[in-house]
Amino acid sequence: MIKIKKFEGLSDYEPFWHAMKEFTEARSDDTADEIWQVEHKAVYTLGQAGKPEHILNPKQIPIVHCNRGGQVTYHGPGQVVVYPLLQLNRYKMFVKEYVEGLEDAIIRTLAYFGIPNACRKEKAPGVYVPMPDVPGDGLAKIAALGVKITNGCTYHGLAINVAMDLEPFLGINPCGYEGLRTIDMQSLGIKATVEEVSDKVVEELQSIFSAKLALA
Repeated sequence: MIKIKKFEGLSDYEPFWHAMKEFTEARSDDTADEIWQVEHKAVYTLGQAGKPEHILNPKQIPIVHCNRGGQVTYHGPGQVVVYPLLQLNRYKMFVKEYVEGLEDAIIRTLAYFGIPNACRKEKAPGVYVPMPDVPGDGLAKIAALGVKITNGCTYHGLAINVAMDLEPFLGINPCGYEGLRTIDMQSLGIKATVEEVSDKVVEELQSIFSAKLALA
Protein backbone atom coordinates (compact mmCIF):
# COMPACT_ATOMS: atom_id res chain seq x y z
CA MET A 1 0.00 0.00 0.00
CA ILE A 2 1.37 3.39 -1.01
CA LYS A 3 0.58 6.28 1.35
CA ILE A 4 -0.57 9.45 -0.40
CA LYS A 5 0.28 12.79 1.20
CA LYS A 6 -1.20 16.02 -0.16
CA PHE A 7 0.32 19.32 0.89
CA GLU A 8 -2.00 22.31 0.57
CA GLY A 9 -0.98 25.75 -0.67
CA LEU A 10 2.31 26.89 -2.19
CA SER A 11 5.40 25.35 -0.59
CA ASP A 12 9.07 26.33 -0.56
CA TYR A 13 11.17 23.83 -2.49
CA GLU A 14 14.20 23.42 -0.26
CA PRO A 15 12.45 22.06 2.87
CA PHE A 16 10.78 19.39 0.72
CA TRP A 17 14.08 18.40 -0.85
CA HIS A 18 15.64 17.93 2.60
CA ALA A 19 12.55 16.13 3.93
CA MET A 20 12.44 13.54 1.14
CA LYS A 21 16.20 13.03 1.38
CA GLU A 22 15.93 12.44 5.14
CA PHE A 23 12.91 10.14 4.66
CA THR A 24 14.85 8.05 2.12
CA GLU A 25 18.04 7.83 4.18
CA ALA A 26 16.13 6.84 7.33
CA ARG A 27 13.78 4.28 5.80
CA SER A 28 14.03 0.55 6.40
CA ASP A 29 12.65 -2.49 4.59
CA ASP A 30 9.47 -2.06 6.65
CA THR A 31 8.90 1.59 5.72
CA ALA A 32 5.77 2.11 3.65
CA ASP A 33 6.19 3.77 0.27
CA GLU A 34 4.74 7.24 -0.09
CA ILE A 35 3.74 9.68 -2.84
CA TRP A 36 3.82 13.40 -2.02
CA GLN A 37 1.70 15.93 -3.93
CA VAL A 38 3.04 19.47 -3.88
CA GLU A 39 2.78 22.84 -5.61
CA HIS A 40 5.89 24.99 -5.19
CA LYS A 41 6.61 28.65 -4.96
CA ALA A 42 8.76 29.98 -7.82
CA VAL A 43 12.24 28.43 -7.82
CA TYR A 44 14.95 27.28 -10.21
CA THR A 45 16.52 23.95 -9.25
CA LEU A 46 19.90 22.89 -10.55
CA GLY A 47 20.51 19.13 -10.62
CA GLN A 48 23.79 17.24 -10.27
CA ALA A 49 24.59 17.68 -13.97
CA GLY A 50 23.47 21.30 -13.92
CA LYS A 51 25.68 24.00 -15.37
CA PRO A 52 25.31 27.57 -14.06
CA GLU A 53 25.57 28.94 -17.61
CA HIS A 54 22.16 27.43 -18.37
CA ILE A 55 20.65 29.97 -15.98
CA LEU A 56 20.38 32.95 -18.28
CA ASN A 57 18.35 35.53 -16.38
CA PRO A 58 17.00 34.41 -13.00
CA LYS A 59 15.75 37.89 -12.01
CA GLN A 60 14.41 37.55 -8.45
CA ILE A 61 13.70 33.81 -8.59
CA PRO A 62 15.81 31.83 -6.07
CA ILE A 63 18.18 29.10 -7.27
CA VAL A 64 18.56 25.84 -5.33
CA HIS A 65 21.34 23.35 -6.07
CA CYS A 66 20.02 19.84 -5.37
CA ASN A 67 21.02 16.20 -5.81
CA ARG A 68 18.51 15.01 -8.40
CA GLY A 69 19.61 13.95 -11.84
CA GLY A 70 19.47 16.36 -14.73
CA GLN A 71 20.11 20.02 -15.39
CA VAL A 72 18.12 23.13 -14.55
CA THR A 73 14.34 23.42 -14.36
CA TYR A 74 11.70 25.77 -13.02
CA HIS A 75 8.96 25.05 -10.49
CA GLY A 76 6.20 27.49 -9.73
CA PRO A 77 2.50 28.14 -9.16
CA GLY A 78 0.18 26.33 -11.55
CA GLN A 79 2.45 23.28 -11.83
CA VAL A 80 1.81 19.78 -10.47
CA VAL A 81 4.78 18.33 -8.61
CA VAL A 82 4.68 14.71 -7.43
CA TYR A 83 7.40 12.95 -5.45
CA PRO A 84 7.20 9.12 -5.40
CA LEU A 85 9.23 7.74 -2.48
CA LEU A 86 9.46 4.09 -3.43
CA GLN A 87 11.59 1.03 -2.77
CA LEU A 88 12.09 -0.22 -6.30
CA ASN A 89 12.84 -3.86 -5.52
CA ARG A 90 9.27 -4.23 -4.22
CA TYR A 91 8.11 -3.69 -7.78
CA LYS A 92 10.94 -5.61 -9.50
CA MET A 93 11.80 -2.41 -11.37
CA PHE A 94 15.11 -1.02 -12.54
CA VAL A 95 15.72 2.70 -13.02
CA LYS A 96 14.88 2.66 -16.73
CA GLU A 97 11.53 0.96 -16.06
CA TYR A 98 10.80 3.39 -13.24
CA VAL A 99 11.42 6.42 -15.45
CA GLU A 100 9.22 4.90 -18.16
CA GLY A 101 6.52 4.36 -15.54
CA LEU A 102 6.60 8.05 -14.60
CA GLU A 103 6.35 9.04 -18.26
CA ASP A 104 3.50 6.56 -18.86
CA ALA A 105 1.55 8.03 -15.94
CA ILE A 106 1.98 11.55 -17.33
CA ILE A 107 1.01 10.52 -20.87
CA ARG A 108 -2.13 8.74 -19.62
CA THR A 109 -3.04 11.77 -17.50
CA LEU A 110 -2.68 14.19 -20.39
CA ALA A 111 -4.77 11.93 -22.62
CA TYR A 112 -7.49 11.84 -19.96
CA PHE A 113 -7.67 15.64 -19.98
CA GLY A 114 -7.77 15.86 -23.79
CA ILE A 115 -4.14 15.85 -24.97
CA PRO A 116 -3.91 12.50 -26.78
CA ASN A 117 -0.67 13.13 -28.67
CA ALA A 118 1.75 13.60 -25.77
CA CYS A 119 4.92 11.58 -26.30
CA ARG A 120 8.45 10.77 -25.23
CA LYS A 121 11.57 12.19 -26.84
CA GLU A 122 14.65 10.04 -27.38
CA LYS A 123 17.51 10.78 -24.98
CA ALA A 124 15.52 13.59 -23.34
CA PRO A 125 13.45 12.36 -20.36
CA GLY A 126 10.09 14.00 -19.86
CA VAL A 127 6.90 14.34 -21.88
CA TYR A 128 6.36 16.49 -24.95
CA VAL A 129 3.56 17.61 -27.26
CA PRO A 130 3.79 18.30 -31.00
CA MET A 131 3.75 22.02 -31.84
CA PRO A 132 3.96 22.91 -35.55
CA ASP A 133 5.61 26.29 -34.87
CA VAL A 134 8.50 24.80 -32.84
CA PRO A 135 11.74 24.65 -34.88
CA GLY A 136 13.63 21.38 -35.19
CA ASP A 137 11.71 18.37 -33.95
CA GLY A 138 8.44 20.27 -33.49
CA LEU A 139 8.06 19.25 -29.83
CA ALA A 140 7.39 21.41 -26.77
CA LYS A 141 7.98 20.14 -23.26
CA ILE A 142 4.94 19.91 -20.97
CA ALA A 143 6.32 17.71 -18.17
CA ALA A 144 9.74 17.19 -16.62
CA LEU A 145 11.38 14.38 -14.66
CA GLY A 146 14.18 14.49 -12.13
CA VAL A 147 14.97 11.45 -10.02
CA LYS A 148 17.43 10.32 -7.42
CA ILE A 149 17.98 6.69 -6.41
CA THR A 150 19.63 5.93 -3.06
CA ASN A 151 20.04 2.29 -1.99
CA GLY A 152 17.33 1.29 -4.45
CA CYS A 153 14.87 3.91 -3.17
CA THR A 154 13.52 6.81 -5.21
CA TYR A 155 12.97 10.45 -4.45
CA HIS A 156 12.44 13.68 -6.36
CA GLY A 157 9.96 12.97 -9.18
CA LEU A 158 7.87 14.67 -11.86
CA ALA A 159 6.34 18.03 -12.73
CA ILE A 160 3.45 18.78 -15.11
CA ASN A 161 2.76 22.30 -16.38
CA VAL A 162 -0.94 22.95 -15.88
CA ALA A 163 -1.71 26.68 -15.85
CA MET A 164 1.49 28.62 -15.32
CA ASP A 165 3.23 31.86 -16.02
CA LEU A 166 5.67 30.38 -18.54
CA GLU A 167 7.94 33.44 -18.70
CA PRO A 168 10.41 32.12 -16.06
CA PHE A 169 11.29 29.26 -18.44
CA LEU A 170 12.76 31.94 -20.74
CA GLY A 171 15.30 32.70 -18.02
CA ILE A 172 16.94 29.27 -18.39
CA ASN A 173 17.88 26.63 -20.92
CA PRO A 174 15.32 24.10 -19.63
CA CYS A 175 16.96 20.76 -18.85
CA GLY A 176 20.14 22.15 -20.43
CA TYR A 177 18.67 22.45 -23.94
CA GLU A 178 19.11 25.84 -25.55
CA GLY A 179 15.88 27.08 -27.10
CA LEU A 180 13.71 24.27 -25.71
CA ARG A 181 10.09 25.40 -25.85
CA THR A 182 7.93 24.75 -22.82
CA ILE A 183 4.13 24.65 -22.84
CA ASP A 184 1.33 24.13 -20.34
CA MET A 185 -2.08 22.51 -20.51
CA GLN A 186 -3.85 25.86 -20.35
CA SER A 187 -2.07 27.05 -23.52
CA LEU A 188 -3.45 23.97 -25.27
CA GLY A 189 -7.00 24.91 -24.31
CA ILE A 190 -7.33 22.53 -21.37
CA LYS A 191 -9.22 23.80 -18.35
CA ALA A 192 -8.10 21.81 -15.33
CA THR A 193 -6.90 22.63 -11.84
CA VAL A 194 -3.58 21.67 -10.34
CA GLU A 195 -5.43 19.50 -7.82
CA GLU A 196 -7.37 17.64 -10.54
CA VAL A 197 -4.25 16.91 -12.57
CA SER A 198 -2.23 15.99 -9.50
CA ASP A 199 -4.89 13.54 -8.30
CA LYS A 200 -5.15 11.95 -11.75
CA VAL A 201 -1.41 11.42 -12.22
CA VAL A 202 -1.19 9.90 -8.72
CA GLU A 203 -4.05 7.57 -9.65
CA GLU A 204 -2.13 6.51 -12.76
CA LEU A 205 1.08 6.02 -10.78
CA GLN A 206 -0.74 3.83 -8.29
CA SER A 207 -2.20 1.77 -11.14
CA ILE A 208 1.21 1.29 -12.76
CA PHE A 209 3.04 0.42 -9.56
CA SER A 210 0.23 -1.80 -8.24
CA ALA A 211 0.40 -3.81 -11.47
CA LYS A 212 4.17 -4.17 -11.04
CA LEU A 213 3.68 -5.20 -7.40
CA ALA A 214 1.19 -7.90 -8.41
CA LEU A 215 3.77 -9.40 -10.77
CA ALA A 216 6.68 -9.18 -8.31
